[in-house]
Amino acid sequence: MKQWWLLAWTIGCFGCGILAGTLGIARWQGALGATVLGLAMVLLAIGWWREIMEVRRKVKVLQRRPRIVAVGGGTGLSVVLRGLKEFEVDLTAVVTVADDGGSSGRLRNEFAMPPPGDIRNCLVALADTEPLLERLLQFRFPAGEGLAGHSFGNLFLAAMTHIMGDFESAIRETSRVLAVRGRVLPAVRDIVTLRAVMEDGTVVEGESNIPAARKRVRRVELVPRDTVPLPEVLEAIREADAIVVGPGSLYTSVLPNLLVPGMAEAIASSPAKKIYICNVMTQPGETDSFTAAQHVEVIYDHVGRRLFDYILVNAASLPPEALEKYQTQQSYPVLVDMEALGRLGLRVIARDFVHYATYARHDSRLLAEQIVSLIGYERQNPTRG
Repeated sequence: MKQWWLLAWTIGCFGCGILAGTLGIARWQGALGATVLGLAMVLLAIGWWREIMEVRRKVKVLQRRPRIVAVGGGTGLSVVLRGLKEFEVDLTAVVTVADDGGSSGRLRNEFAMPPPGDIRNCLVALADTEPLLERLLQFRFPAGEGLAGHSFGNLFLAAMTHIMGDFESAIRETSRVLAVRGRVLPAVRDIVTLRAVMEDGTVVEGESNIPAARKRVRRVELVPRDTVPLPEVLEAIREADAIVVGPGSLYTSVLPNLLVPGMAEAIASSPAKKIYICNVMTQPGETDSFTAAQHVEVIYDHVGRRLFDYILVNAASLPPEALEKYQTQQSYPVLVDMEALGRLGLRVIARDFVHYATYARHDSRLLAEQIVSLIGYERQNPTRG
């Protein structure tokens, strides 16, 4: 505010000086005008200098902010983003676009656009908006010909894609509308399909069909295989202080990002600290009976290299009523096999990362605190109360 007053006063003095010098009504008035003009120019220069110094200071502050790249999809990535946005970090979310089910799948097929669902969830997670707007974007039409099952946010992104001409521009402009704290980027521009080869040799195509097959997965791959990651994604990975992968469905949310050609190589060569957040529970049809180490081994087997420095695993017990509810769905807590994780060269951070309401979910705040502490970030005060 002081700078605005200084600038306004300086401009006023500058104008008075010009007026007095121009009129030249008397000799002393001309001298006064010249003096005022000189003072105005000095004060204007000081004001400009202070503005430049303030801009430089803000740039330095931004440059000091840790850069974090979060990779994934589904609800897991949204949980991580909700926690990290409360800290002064430069945040980039890299989101899978292999979804082919529900509203996203219908829009993908009807409009030949990438599926918007996971992107929508990440935008909402990072948005600095009123709760009512968040409810609106997440609202799903219960009925209506052609509308039933669609999310309003998905339809909004589809409309923005048509208006802007491409999906990336639609995400960018929607981010501005929602005052998103950070960037949300699709992993690729192309429309891709996830294909799984099962242990019995059968092939299942489609992200939504893989867990529904209820068969053990041998391998997943992207179709087409020659898709390329966005240059902005690779740049964010190169400049990151931390890269966070997960939590999320192993085969259908995590791996589709890492299978994009060049993605795993970029992560492996980045100087960032690489952190994998393991799921709390096994997922029927994908990771039945998997331990924490098996989650990591599947990733390494698919990408052909080691990626992670740290693994975050939940060490808290769930209440009996929660375990009973999960058991009816054939889902169980992921076993933390410390020795196997150690053999994989991972530093294991095991603590209570979960809160339980209807289901056991990662606590976004606890995850965020752990992530920023791993990169030596001292300013742990959140940006909002």
